[in-house]
Amino acid sequence: MSEQVQEQRDVPAGRPDEPGYRGWPEVVIAIGVIVAFCYFAEWELVTVLISILLSFILAPVVDVLQRIRLPRGASAFIAVMLLLASLYGGAYFSYSQTASFIENLPKYSSKIRAVVGRFRQRAERLENTTANVLETNREDKNAVTIRPASSWTDVFTKGLGSFSHGLVVLSFIPFLVYFMLTWQQHVRSATVMLFSMEHRHAAYQTLGLISAMVRSFIVGNFLVGFFIAAVSTAVFAVVGVPFFYVIGTISGFLSLIPYLGVVLALLVPMMVGMGQLQSTDLLFVTVTVVGLHVIGLNILYPKFLGRRLQLNPLAVTLFLLFWGWLWGGVGLILAIPLTGAMKIIFDHVKRLRPYGAWLGE
Repeated sequence: MSEQVQEQRDVPAGRPDEPGYRGWPEVVIAIGVIVAFCYFAEWELVTVLISILLSFILAPVVDVLQRIRLPRGASAFIAVMLLLASLYGGAYFSYSQTASFIENLPKYSSKIRAVVGRFRQRAERLENTTANVLETNREDKNAVTIRPASSWTDVFTKGLGSFSHGLVVLSFIPFLVYFMLTWQQHVRSATVMLFSMEHRHAAYQTLGLISAMVRSFIVGNFLVGFFIAAVSTAVFAVVGVPFFYVIGTISGFLSLIPYLGVVLALLVPMMVGMGQLQSTDLLFVTVTVVGLHVIGLNILYPKFLGRRLQLNPLAVTLFLLFWGWLWGGVGLILAIPLTGAMKIIFDHVKRLRPYGAWLGE
């Protein structure tokens, strides 16, 4: 009798008459619950994911400090303090440059207002024309009311919720990073022990591949962003873009955002250089930003992440739309590592391998 029960447990689920079978209604309900949880627990999940990314960034620092015989707890504390100091220094530097930019803004603000004013007049004429058309059709019972489209900035601010709530949750990031660095080996071993004996090896490999993928993602983005920012800063300096060192850095790292990156990277220098640069200079800036975006994401990016992150463009686009809808701008940033982690998990679970193959190249 016990042998028959053991045989039934070993039979892979896949048909309604087999144990462990899950029908489509149950799968759909489970996915709906997961999506709802991700939606309502946005701040908490984003905090955990950001902490994981930061812990991967600081892990090499902790390893170096341990080599000089410092305890892991002390090494993690020093790494977190260095992170906070660098963030404070970056914020202070950005604030100083922004204040300096505002002080010099009156020197060329009239030219900017003149250029922006022409676009505003055209937009107002179009708005008035639309309002007149709607006014003439107001008496029509079948008239359709057109709601104004949301601002494009809503894509980046969608789902942020209460600022005070988010600030409280984000304040846990330094503590989470510290404990993740301190208990890294314990957490990984304990996670593997959660699985049955026959699945522990696959779980250990999966965690290792996810760690390598996330580390490659972070390092690759930093190197590509640094290269684009350095070249952009040099070109902006030659052309004469105001505050080229700040604008070049911002534009370079904005270019890493999938799809929207080239628009955002171009928008910053164009807005600053508007009214200050000639049309030929603006054209040169445009060609530079677009060219660096194409080179960075199509040549340099695959060299750092090609072996670790084998996702097809259709899957990346769909998941960018999904995570962008769910979490806004934060979702766009986290979409690629989340999708890459899902593919790795799918590849190591027998029943989910077809989905991993669909996500792959």
